[in-house]
Amino acid sequence: MAGSTNTQTQEDDKAQVWLKPEQVERMRDATVAESADYLAGRNDALVALLYDTGLRVGEAVAVDTEMLDLDEGVLMLPADIQKDYPNDNSPQYTEIKLGDETVRILRQYLNTRWKDSPALFPSRQSDRMTTESVRNVIRDAAEDAEVRPFTVRGRDNPDQVTPHVLRHSVAYRMLNREEDNTLYDVTKRLRHATILTTERVYSHFDRV
Repeated sequence: MAGSTNTQTQEDDKAQVWLKPEQVERMRDATVAESADYLAGRNDALVALLYDTGLRVGEAVAVDTEMLDLDEGVLMLPADIQKDYPNDNSPQYTEIKLGDETVRILRQYLNTRWKDSPALFPSRQSDRMTTESVRNVIRDAAEDAEVRPFTVRGRDNPDQVTPHVLRHSVAYRMLNREEDNTLYDVTKRLRHATILTTERVYSHFDRV
């Protein structure tokens, strides 16, 4: 009985829900098609950035435009908005390399966005989206695209897709769709405190 409980605990530690790259592309297409015209670029940029960087939702809403250097293709994420920082050993900021497609989408969005705000992602009501409004955008995109995420026990419904599912999906993409990545690379990308966290959560993504 104790062994069964331990096995269940190990399973619960693992990423439970994730998407494949083609599903995220369908979400991006859907959010552009179904969003109000002035929000389409923002929502596309939001999905693209989350899926490229693996930002946590609380980090994403805290990003300001001045944290981007699109000429260098990096997001400079200050320690004070990262989950495990600041501490005595933390850097002032972390440079996160952005993919070329993400840079293109962000440039297009910033050149055409409807509201001039310090925040990268403003909302209709205020200068900065809330974590709940980001969750709503991601869920609506998944439902509009009719994507059924993968789970450790089969497939789930679109309404189970969250920003954190996109974070899990970064790990899946890196380990299964991009060559030469290891669990250590995922640790760096997702900014886990140690590789032990990455192994516990994502070892089932690492194909043998």
